[in-house]
Amino acid sequence: MFNTDSAPVWRGKWIQSLYRILHSHCRQKETVIPTELPLVQEVTTTLREWATIWRDLYVGDKREMFNSVRDMIYDLIEWRSQILSGTLPQDELTELKQRVTSKIDYGNKYLDLDLVVRDKDGNILDPELTSTISLFRAHEAASKQIEDRIQEEKSQKQNIDLTRQAKFASTPSFALFVTLKNVVCKIGEDAEVLMSLYDPVDSKFISENYLVKWSSSGLVKDIDQLHNLRAVFTDLGSEDLKREKISFVCQIVRVGRMELRDNNTKKLTSGLRRPFGVAVMDVTDIITGKMDDEDKQHFIPFQPVAGENDFLQTVINKVITAKEVNHKGQGLWVTLKRLPGDIHQIRKDFPHLVDRSTAVARKMGFPEIIMPGDVRNDIYVTLVQGDFDKGSKTTPKNVEVTMSVYDEDGKKLENVIFPGAGDEGINEYKSVIYYQVKQPRWFETIKVAIPIEDVNRSHLRFTFRHRSSQDSKDKSEKIFALSFVKLMRYDGTTLRDGEHDLIVYKAEAKKLEDSSLYLNLPATKLELEEKGYSSTGKSTQNLGNCTISKDSFQIATLVCSTKLTQNVDLLGLLKWRSNTSLLQQNLRQLMKVEGGEVVKFLQDTLDALFNIMMENSDSDTFDTLVFDALVFIIGLIADRKFQHFNPVLETYIRKHFSATLAYTKLTKVLKNYVDNAEKLTEQLLKAMKALEYIFKFIVRSRVLFNQYILLPLMTDQLKFHLEKREEPKACCQLLSDILEVLYRKDVVRNITLKLYFISDCSYLKGGKNNTFNLRKLSFLQDFLMETFIMFKDLIGKNVYPSDWVIMNMMQNKVFLRAINQYAAVLNKKFLDQTNFELQLWNNYFHLAVAFLTQESLQLENFSSDKRAKIFQKYQDMRRQIGFEIRDMWYNLGPHKIKFIPEMVGPILEMTLVPEIELRKATIAIFFDMMQCEFHFTCSFQRFENEIITKLDHEVEGGRGDEQYKVLFQKMKHKYLAKTGENFVTLVVRLLERLLDYRTIMHDENKENRMSCTVNVLNFYKEIDREEMYIRYLYKLCDLHKECDNYTEAAYTLLLHAKLLKWSDEPCAAHLTQRDGYQASTQGQLKDQLYQEIINYFDKGKMWEEAIILGKELAEQYENEMFDFEQLSASLRKQAQFYENIVKVIRPKPDYFAVGYYGMGFPSFLRNKMFMYRGKEYERREDFEARLLTQFPNAEKMKTTTPPSEDIKCSSGQYIQCFTVKPILDLPAKFQNKPVSEQIVSFYTVNEVHKFQYSRPVRKGEKDPDNEFANMWIERTTYTTAYKLPGILRWFEVKSVSTEISPLENAMETMQLTNEKISSMVQRHLNDPNLPINPLSLLLNGIVDPAVMGGFANYEKAFFNDKYMQEHPEDLEKIEKLKDLIAWQIPHLAEGVRIHGEKVTEALRPFHDRLEACFKQLREKVEKQYGVKSLVRAFACLRAVFPISIYLPERGSTVKLRVFFSFLLFPFSFIGYVLQMCLEHACQTCF
Repeated sequence: MFNTDSAPVWRGKWIQSLYRILHSHCRQKETVIPTELPLVQEVTTTLREWATIWRDLYVGDKREMFNSVRDMIYDLIEWRSQILSGTLPQDELTELKQRVTSKIDYGNKYLDLDLVVRDKDGNILDPELTSTISLFRAHEAASKQIEDRIQEEKSQKQNIDLTRQAKFASTPSFALFVTLKNVVCKIGEDAEVLMSLYDPVDSKFISENYLVKWSSSGLVKDIDQLHNLRAVFTDLGSEDLKREKISFVCQIVRVGRMELRDNNTKKLTSGLRRPFGVAVMDVTDIITGKMDDEDKQHFIPFQPVAGENDFLQTVINKVITAKEVNHKGQGLWVTLKRLPGDIHQIRKDFPHLVDRSTAVARKMGFPEIIMPGDVRNDIYVTLVQGDFDKGSKTTPKNVEVTMSVYDEDGKKLENVIFPGAGDEGINEYKSVIYYQVKQPRWFETIKVAIPIEDVNRSHLRFTFRHRSSQDSKDKSEKIFALSFVKLMRYDGTTLRDGEHDLIVYKAEAKKLEDSSLYLNLPATKLELEEKGYSSTGKSTQNLGNCTISKDSFQIATLVCSTKLTQNVDLLGLLKWRSNTSLLQQNLRQLMKVEGGEVVKFLQDTLDALFNIMMENSDSDTFDTLVFDALVFIIGLIADRKFQHFNPVLETYIRKHFSATLAYTKLTKVLKNYVDNAEKLTEQLLKAMKALEYIFKFIVRSRVLFNQYILLPLMTDQLKFHLEKREEPKACCQLLSDILEVLYRKDVVRNITLKLYFISDCSYLKGGKNNTFNLRKLSFLQDFLMETFIMFKDLIGKNVYPSDWVIMNMMQNKVFLRAINQYAAVLNKKFLDQTNFELQLWNNYFHLAVAFLTQESLQLENFSSDKRAKIFQKYQDMRRQIGFEIRDMWYNLGPHKIKFIPEMVGPILEMTLVPEIELRKATIAIFFDMMQCEFHFTCSFQRFENEIITKLDHEVEGGRGDEQYKVLFQKMKHKYLAKTGENFVTLVVRLLERLLDYRTIMHDENKENRMSCTVNVLNFYKEIDREEMYIRYLYKLCDLHKECDNYTEAAYTLLLHAKLLKWSDEPCAAHLTQRDGYQASTQGQLKDQLYQEIINYFDKGKMWEEAIILGKELAEQYENEMFDFEQLSASLRKQAQFYENIVKVIRPKPDYFAVGYYGMGFPSFLRNKMFMYRGKEYERREDFEARLLTQFPNAEKMKTTTPPSEDIKCSSGQYIQCFTVKPILDLPAKFQNKPVSEQIVSFYTVNEVHKFQYSRPVRKGEKDPDNEFANMWIERTTYTTAYKLPGILRWFEVKSVSTEISPLENAMETMQLTNEKISSMVQRHLNDPNLPINPLSLLLNGIVDPAVMGGFANYEKAFFNDKYMQEHPEDLEKIEKLKDLIAWQIPHLAEGVRIHGEKVTEALRPFHDRLEACFKQLREKVEKQYGVKSLVRAFACLRAVFPISIYLPERGSTVKLRVFFSFLLFPFSFIGYVLQMCLEHACQTCF
């Protein structure tokens, strides 16, 4: 074993060296391989092909396959050297050649390469020199041989003896070997552990139970079985492999008290069987052989019944459907292993596992093969359910069913009932008791095994008794009812399989024990109805000494007997000596018997037939009937359903057949059929089908039939049937058998003359000029139509496996020749206006395209060696048929318009085949279609729509490439110069996007997939292809949902919703592309979409957007639909959304600018910049790491400046990433109004499409005394085409750069500082409980003498005569800066005031210092820049908008007109200013 992740360097060098050595061996073939040894050439070619695959396995770290191929390569290299040495004796060389070819064939199959067919000497068959039938059979034989070899290889890996594995491969039977290691359950009483196989799909058991009796001490009851609890479930076959699932089910039945919690055991009834629980394991993989580890111990969790009235069958089904079981450590420990063969073979091959002490649980039903001598006589009885009236009791009864077997004299048969394998036979079986259940459902299956001679006199008896939990009461309970059923019917057949509704009889307990009183009564309700009584009446009926109760009881039976039949006709034949007068009738009736019943009694039936023939040797009365019956049986076994009985028939002929004179009668009847073929056509046809085994019976009777006499008769009859078109398939099969078995020149010549009539039966016959002469044109049309359909069906179904390359290519060669001949007929007979048949031509084109695009002809998908071999022998058939399609299209002339747009799709599919000459020849058909449609309609809209739709599906399916795009782009058309050029441009643009989409479609990076999807859907929107646009919208929506991008998913669906109207217009098909929407009108669909979008917005916490849609919905519900129930629900949702907006804290995502530079990126990213919306709480470092993970070869740029052209044109990948600030774009309804910060904060990071990034830039020399004098700001504003968030989490941007002067920078900084102070003050006013520390730090950082408000440097830089003289244009800005400095003082004053109110005593010294510093700052500022106050500020607000304020001291509302400068104070500051003004208002202010 090896690990490519940690393999040392020498290991890589070793594989490279070995690879080179291997190829050097292969390259020496021209000089060292003798031409007389073609096998050596085959070995060399094989080694070269395997070596390439071997290297890929190493790179892909496929260790197991790598090691297997390595061993095979070593073997071939060694054997090749031995062959080339020329020193081996002939016998050893022959044996070695056999090993070499076997290894090559096995290796090819193992690596999914092509199958090689050989003759008996191991030479590759030449298809040109081999008949088709021989070639086909050689493929079949080779496939089977290789499959057998694969099974042997698997067995070697599993350390199983090769001979045993060969038997396993050859037998259809297998078994499941089970070892019970332990039962870990807290039962507390004795218990029965019943294990069986179960089909969960059909909810039925498929095997007998394996019964283990467990003691209350936690050990097996029979101590001798300790550590030896083994069972084998036998008779499983191919039908069981086809089951969807198979479960191993364990039922645990407690044996003891009625209630487990009862403690007074002395007074309680004991020995009651009560349900306890089940354990279930899916063993499908073990049954099918996918898992095989006999040493692994499997834990099967235990599920107790919820209440002891739970039916065990119900609990089983619940456990199967449950994802997991709360087992609390309780369960079973078992080992499981699949074993091949029947029980006799298993005991022989696996004596260490299965011995005489191992329990054998048989399948409930026959195995697939019943070998002669396998005698079985089992009857499976299932207690299904019942319905019992409580009678005089106050609660339903605790019903216990007791089953026993009696003969007609009332004698109980002993030890014939078997509750499970591993247990002895018992006299009677007692059911599980369900406590106080009126309608118990048991589903308990018991096997009844009665000697064959006693079956016809026996019946099953069921008695019903109420069981009490108190022992004293229980003893007084008697049998209250009885049911019975006879095992043999009145006609001598056994009881029918299936359910039986038994009559429940009531009588005195003693009378119920007397079988003579009830055996003559009807047992089932069906029998009761047959005797004229009603079975549905509510009143009771008296029959003799018994009364028919209203209670009901159902059982099910299954008879598995090789001696007892349920079929009257078959029984009559098997017992033919008892009434010979009915023999002819019985023989005729045999041929009406169901096949499954016949094959079960195959040996007995054949013995009876030949006994009839031989015991009537002096008469031919029964010969024909016996012959027909024999043909019927052979025909049954030839049927696929019973073909696995072929070995049984072979074994019978070889070992059991003893009618030594049967050949005389068989040949006599056969000759009679042949001589009277015209009268006995049907009988002869059936005989011909069974001819193989008839001959085997004849040969077995020691007489060789003269085949030279028979052959002419057979060919005559074949001719007769073919002329009448009777059973053509059977005739062809028989003819092929004759040709293969009796292949000689004289025979072939004779057959050829006899069957020359076939040419007369055809609707086509070669004439003198090699043209087609027709009897009737309609016949020819029907013939061609059916042939085209048949050919297309054969091509689509892949008649042969994909690795049968020779057969597939031979078939294609025949198809190609036939299609070309049929094309000539179409051109000659069905092209003129009178006889033109649209459907016929349409079928031709579809057939030709299907032939061209079939997988077996796509040479580019094959290895170079395989491609070269096929091309050398067959050329490229696609090119041949493609050129023929092109010619046929141009031959259509004026009929072309009839094929537009229907043929656009098939022609497109053909042109997309990656064969350049074919593409060049066929792409021109599109422009011919355009011209044709333009000629008739003055546009080619239908053609354009169709090609765009089909192109999308074809490219997404994997067809199309850059070469196709280039070829398409080069196409020109004179007649449609301008429109044609526009069309080509359109298709090329679409191809670019679709190819990008396909390339990235399976990429793990879903963001790239989203980008490509948006590119495609935007293109379809641009060209107004609504159907395709919606299709990609849903692709994008699905991607978003996979990533939990619910906001983006909502915006994506909203684009679909916007295409719809609030109307009753019917929905077009393309509008409802998802099955989940049940809408007939656009309004209904829009309603459903809005509901889904609102749900996504809610998940994405975009409640503002959800409210907008909710209002629109509410308007419809209230005023259009009048659906007040929906209206109320919508309004409740809106109310919740409003509450969420105010109360729920929403994290603010960061935005990142990302540039992808360099030619190494995909075209949709290359040299473009995008604005990304980060995830919640995602830092830039994490975002960058995520980006670089997606592009591991990319280099991160360390600067934020735009990249140079060298970087953009380089072949590498460079990623630039930095954080940007979104620019608030407040909705108009909120402007000039006091709004909560919680509401406004949403718009700071949502519904934004402009972003800023500021970078300091220094101009001129640095001033050591004042760095602010020449500190400019380069601010870049990025604008996206769409707002974020949107249908993506990112959009491409365009950038506009502006520079900000040092003065403007100072103004902006000062304004931001004022905003920060005002915001902090407002928060403290709104919430008095806020901590004071942030406010302390903020105020101290501003009023500290070292800072002096942060504007000391501004004064030095700008408030001097030199600056003002040099920059006279900035005077107004200087005044605004001074004003901002002045306005800082009242805000600071309010902050200091609040700080003083909230400061603790411990911080009082700090506050005192803060006041002192502020006083000093205030005096300086007011002296230089004037006094500003909030009261005066309030007075200044009167000019712009009115507000109304209620003044308590006046007792009235006062209207104010408030002015606010947005230049100086942002919107978020309004509320604070107004609040401050009101708090300091005086009487004169109003």
